Amino acid sequence: MKFVTGLLAAFLLLAGVSASHAVVRIADDRGGRIGTYVDKYQDLRTSGEEVIIDGLCASACTIILGAVPHDRICVTSHANLGFHAAWDFGANGRAITNPEATQMLYSMYPSAVKHWIAARGGLTPRMIFLRGKQLMSMYKPCYLDAQAAVPRQSGHQERNSAPHDVTAPDRAVLARQPD
Repeated sequence: MKFVTGLLAAFLLLAGVSASHAVVRIADDRGGRIGTYVDKYQDLRTSGEEVIIDGLCASACTIILGAVPHDRICVTSHANLGFHAAWDFGANGRAITNPEATQMLYSMYPSAVKHWIAARGGLTPRMIFLRGKQLMSMYKPCYLDAQAAVPRQSGHQERNSAPHDVTAPDRAVLARQPD
């Protein structure tokens, strides 16, 4: 009987899900070119989709915080945001900080994130991480069993896995969300 009740609840939940209630999940995203992320997140902003940050979102990935309205972003206990200064390749092939791009990046962040970054010395070549209670105090928690949404790799494989773009959670996972 419990199985039938659960199945019925899942069916009713999924029947009520429409394109305007779609969810995008970000995890294991190490960033990349700022322009690419600005374009991608502008499309996400206009789509109306909710965003779940569930794992690493570093470098240009963090532009999501300024591109998508605050009330459409939630974070799981696995969320880990990494910030650093923007950089270019110098004449000798080494990374050099790009002050203009760094300022542009910083200006995109919401004020609470800017204050957090400033309190840690600003955006520098060194990566700083926002996670745990500090992050949860800035963004609403996701009510999602993220472990079931995407299988996690363990140990060495996870650190070396190729980054992937945004993915949608499995519908079965969405069916387990509380009211």
